[in-house]
Amino acid sequence: MREVEVIRANRKISERTAGKIDDILRVAPYARVSTDSEEQLSSYKSQVMYYKDLVNSRKEWVLVDIYADESITGTQVARRENFQRMINDCMDGKIDMIITKSISRFARNTLDTLKYVRMLKERNIAVFFEEENINTMTMDGELLLVILSSVAQQEVENISANVKKGLKMKMKRGELVGFASCLGYDYDPIDKSISINEAEADIVRYIFDRYIEGAGGYVIAKELTKLGYKTKYGNSQWHDTGVLGIIKNEKYKGDVLQGKTFTVDPISKRRLDNYGEEDQFYIKNHHEPIVSEEIFEKAQAILNKRGAKRRGVQNGKREKYSRKYAFSSMLECASCGSNLSRRNWHSGTKHEKVIWQCVTATKKGRKYCPDSKAIEERILEDAFIES
Repeated sequence: MREVEVIRANRKISERTAGKIDDILRVAPYARVSTDSEEQLSSYKSQVMYYKDLVNSRKEWVLVDIYADESITGTQVARRENFQRMINDCMDGKIDMIITKSISRFARNTLDTLKYVRMLKERNIAVFFEEENINTMTMDGELLLVILSSVAQQEVENISANVKKGLKMKMKRGELVGFASCLGYDYDPIDKSISINEAEADIVRYIFDRYIEGAGGYVIAKELTKLGYKTKYGNSQWHDTGVLGIIKNEKYKGDVLQGKTFTVDPISKRRLDNYGEEDQFYIKNHHEPIVSEEIFEKAQAILNKRGAKRRGVQNGKREKYSRKYAFSSMLECASCGSNLSRRNWHSGTKHEKVIWQCVTATKKGRKYCPDSKAIEERILEDAFIES
């Protein structure tokens, strides 16, 4: 009769690394903390010291490196350089286990958390979350991770909703919330006031005067470049889009429109132009104007007239403003039927190129025209010549 001896299991799969059982684990702590204040900076240093002591206290652990990101939001994994460096080292076989304080320190996005945990698990690399006491190599580790990371993501969304509510209350009271830098004005972040920069204001007045005289954005841009004027960001090369952006900006008549854009969700941080999806707040006489309301409104009337003409034939008569560029009013998006507009990509760099793209996709967002593709002007010109 055969004898069978049962050899009892005495190890956990979480102890298996790189396809073999090792007595030594190569450990990599990951820390993330904001460093906006001295107190938070101290917290960051404390975390680094804590993990050094923790690893050194375990004879079966050896410290690979301490990976730490400072002052970067947990929702944006791509922006955390040391997090990415740690993942790359894992893929290169340098790490057996990652230790981090909590799920929210690792990533507040459930999909990102699971993506990296599963990627590491395939290589037998464990992630240990201290506060939640979860080891991803255990049987129930992933189930707990899904639940708790979802809670962490919901917390981010709740905080974002509360912040948005607070900002809207400030806007409703007429307070300035943030300030997008614009030519002609300086912003004081301490008292949140806007004051005229006279040297830059002269450029703004020149743009409005020339536009009312009949010059288009393209012509004015060429003139400004030739005159050696600088943009707000110090560029000497002007483009029509920048000129028209100034013409449209209500700040130059002393008013402020807040809520021009909105964040789609706090995880992706994606922003879209606000076409009525969110409340907006218009504050009249907020600061000293650079141009009078009369001049500003004259410019808007010309802008609207040219825009209407550019969109096509009206009353059987095509006017000159509808043919600003060779392909103006001639190109339509194959997906949604909107016009294609001319844009500059990588302006001021060696990669600069002119493209034509669906107006709906660029103004409202890709979800309104998901199949939209940008087409280089050079390709359109070649196709036109060949035809």
